[in-house]
Amino acid sequence: MNVHSSPLFMNRVTSKDRVTRCHNADVPLVDMPLPQLQQYQPSLNRPADFLERWQQTLRAARAHDVLIKLESVRAGLSRVDVTDVTFAGFDGHPVRAWWVRPAGLVQRLPVIVEYQGYGGGRGLPHERLLWASAGFAHLVVDSRGQGSGWGSGGHTPDPVLEGEPAHPGFMTRGIMDFENFYFRRLITDAVRAVDVARVLPGADPDNVTVLGASQGGGLALAAAGLSSGLAGAVIDVPFLCDIRRGVEISDSDPYQEVSRYLSVHRDHADRVFRTLSYVDGVHLGAMATAPAIFSVGLQDTVCPPSTVFAAFNAYGGPASIEVYPFNGHEGGQAHQSRKVLAWMEKVTSSAR
Repeated sequence: MNVHSSPLFMNRVTSKDRVTRCHNADVPLVDMPLPQLQQYQPSLNRPADFLERWQQTLRAARAHDVLIKLESVRAGLSRVDVTDVTFAGFDGHPVRAWWVRPAGLVQRLPVIVEYQGYGGGRGLPHERLLWASAGFAHLVVDSRGQGSGWGSGGHTPDPVLEGEPAHPGFMTRGIMDFENFYFRRLITDAVRAVDVARVLPGADPDNVTVLGASQGGGLALAAAGLSSGLAGAVIDVPFLCDIRRGVEISDSDPYQEVSRYLSVHRDHADRVFRTLSYVDGVHLGAMATAPAIFSVGLQDTVCPPSTVFAAFNAYGGPASIEVYPFNGHEGGQAHQSRKVLAWMEKVTSSAR
């Protein structure tokens, strides 16, 4: 889920208590027209034990002390301080992250917790300077078992071995049961990253925002639903939303991993989609209360616009969405970052 750049022009329109910003021009459709997207609410069945199983999962993870190790890093960056963080994620497994702060500041700073796109890892510290430059403390969270698909790599293994068939990739690892499912572990790591961000030196524990794009956007959405007291959530072109529709209409990976798996395991569909329902951003985001800013590309064939709007329309807190009509999965990129910077200034100020 790498991204590429493209320009943008937008105007404002409103829909109910949600805010959508979008250019009004006609564009080629890969999904529904925008007015239909703004009203789209899929009929999804949340498992009856959804909340109970997530509560049990997080209780077990929180039985472990969250902070394992801090190690100062000489990154050759005179204007920022970098710390290599190891924290306890799912089942106490060690997860790596970079903690990047403006150099020399001793006061507590608002925190950005950032999650990675599918296949990527935390990379190298000098790639992650935007938020420290803007005066934030920045926790760049690795993704267990990933980090070899693009970017500069990751450093967190996934120690759990799957005993069931899986299609290459991560979407079908342990997919026959929520207890064994890869994304149960990854989402738990995302929530625990919020926990550790609140106890790191120089963090304002009452001013934490989660952020990510694609898979990272899905993880930010999940963390917003499963964590309390967040200042905000930045959810760009999110993956793992209205998942069955994504599998049915997307012609791209990662959703097509599930499609190809089911093309072989023809009798597994009911169990597969039940497992996926536990990690669906529509269900998880509905429990969130923090202010959120979403973004979507109307020509996105990786995370189709209807799946993004399904999560946006169901989101439990106040939310706005930036619409990029002529963009695909790359979304707004630097244009979106500029808007998020302005949004973050308001959100973090109100959280102080």
